[in-house]
Amino acid sequence: MQKILIANRGEIAERVIRTCRNLGIETVAVFSEADKDMPYVTLATSAHHIGGAHPQQSYLNMEQIIKVAREEKVDGIHPGYGFLSENSAFAREVRENGFIFIGPSSDVIRLMGDKLQSRLEMIKANVPVIPGSDKPLTSVEEAYSLAETIGFPVMLKASGGGGGIGMHKCENSEDIRLQFEETKKRAKAYFNNDDLFIEKYIGNARHIEVQIVGDSYGNVLHLHERNCSVQRRNQKVIEEATSPHLPEEVRSKLYEAAVNAAKQVNYYNAGTVEFIMDENNNFYFLEMNTRLQVEHAISEEITGIDLVEWQILIANGEKIPLSQNDINVNGHSIEYRVYAEDPVKFFPSPGQIVDWNFPVEENVRIDSGYGSNLKVTPFYDPLIAKIIVTASSREACIEKSLNYLEKVSITGINTNIPFLIASLSEESFKDGKYSTNFVSNLMNINK
Repeated sequence: MQKILIANRGEIAERVIRTCRNLGIETVAVFSEADKDMPYVTLATSAHHIGGAHPQQSYLNMEQIIKVAREEKVDGIHPGYGFLSENSAFAREVRENGFIFIGPSSDVIRLMGDKLQSRLEMIKANVPVIPGSDKPLTSVEEAYSLAETIGFPVMLKASGGGGGIGMHKCENSEDIRLQFEETKKRAKAYFNNDDLFIEKYIGNARHIEVQIVGDSYGNVLHLHERNCSVQRRNQKVIEEATSPHLPEEVRSKLYEAAVNAAKQVNYYNAGTVEFIMDENNNFYFLEMNTRLQVEHAISEEITGIDLVEWQILIANGEKIPLSQNDINVNGHSIEYRVYAEDPVKFFPSPGQIVDWNFPVEENVRIDSGYGSNLKVTPFYDPLIAKIIVTASSREACIEKSLNYLEKVSITGINTNIPFLIASLSEESFKDGKYSTNFVSNLMNINK
């Protein structure tokens, strides 16, 4: 490929541009009215204004993005993450218009985007799934009955959901009654799919995911696992690779399950198989993300592999350049998502950035799309930077992280950096035995 359009914005657009530059590939950026002054716009070889600030007018406007791709005569389109990255119709449109989609097939995106259908595929592949529905719920009464059978508490979920949207923990039948119709309405509005299903709630769980990469020749490899259990409102905040306190035999089974999941659906390009793990190290399939993850950087840091480069090579019809035995873990890496938000209530904090200072240090990687005097608008996700710290051990990584976070200076807006520092000082994080309840527990301690 000689020229790639990046159908995204901010940090991930800069990330893709960086790899393309290294490969000698020209890049085409697209930007909304709100993003005209963002750094990625000038970093790209060329840039096109595609619409208003609202995502529907710009980054979700398939027709406008394809139009720019035609005008620029690009070879491929990289969707980044979020927006159209897991939209099967967009992947199909890209290919039908003669461009290479830098991601998996539209059929796989559609299949794995449906939580119920993907669950059935995992059962076929002998990948463990959480006890629950195998078909859409037809009524609130059916939901009651199934919940009674598998035992409360349960999770009521939208089949087309993602990013924490369309998920509700239900402690009893009354909770199901209160949430059922509203969840259906939200699912229809957000995902154009109002199918709901129920799964057993796994308490004190860990959220563990495996980075996989497949090519069009049937090869699938894993790039080890990440622990993503520090979450607020089902959104990840801190991720680390690899996961602490994971017995080697469990780790091996986890990798095998992830690879089998990908092979079951003939997956190619980069993807992530997400699992939930209980207190006894039993793990269950959660979902598959058919795109590059926000947290892909920590997998890159421990393996030395540029995942965006591999995405481009695979989309170009090439084989994965390494074998599984070539992919080794070197050190420990932790990613901290810096959000423009209140560090206690987690409400978004848009506004004008005044001071923006991330000191340059060895083994500290900053992936960001912002800077001094730029405005964080309310139209997009409040993620403004990712701090990725790597060291020889987990203990050294935490110590280095604390020292570094204390030096970061961002003024003009609120950020969650105080929360990140508090998290690292918490005993359950330091000993690596934290669960997805970590944030709520921390908030209770600090009340």
